[in-house]
Amino acid sequence: MQNIIDEVREVMPFDAGEAKLCSDFCQGCSLKLLGFLETELEDWEQKLQDGVQPNFGDINRMSKTCKKVYTILQKNGLVEE
Repeated sequence: MQNIIDEVREVMPFDAGEAKLCSDFCQGCSLKLLGFLETELEDWEQKLQDGVQPNFGDINRMSKTCKKVYTILQKNGLVEE
């Protein structure tokens, strides 16, 4: 799970400003999606610090969520294909 979190933090544009995230063309609110994903990552980081071991289902759900957000960010031109 930590590997997924690290990769997502490296690839996703969490530090992009609102002006960049909110452009004329939008197929889903990038700002809200990144906020949601940030909350999920912080939640899992805290759980890992508390010693919670994620199961395969947890890892699978996080992976799918990240892929869906990434796909929308691609469509909005915020990350490369």
